[in-house]
Amino acid sequence: MSTGPNRIMTNLLRPMRRAAQGVRKEVESAFHSQAERWLNGMDVVKREEFEAVREMAVKARDENDALLKRIEALEAKLAAKAK
Repeated sequence: MSTGPNRIMTNLLRPMRRAAQGVRKEVESAFHSQAERWLNGMDVVKREEFEAVREMAVKARDENDALLKRIEALEAKLAAKAK
């Protein structure tokens, strides 16, 4: 059987592969934690917060446009009565 030496190598390398995957996960976790601390230190706005404020600004702009139209209509009405 030609799978004998390959099976032995596979069995020997399996724990090393698992250990390497564990180390990789730890490194990724540490990197993400450090990146989050770094970004928090920079006072960067999160995407969700940005989107919420953006929606509020759009709503406020729409309300301002509607109020401006009402004011213009009322002024036109007053001007017509004054004549």
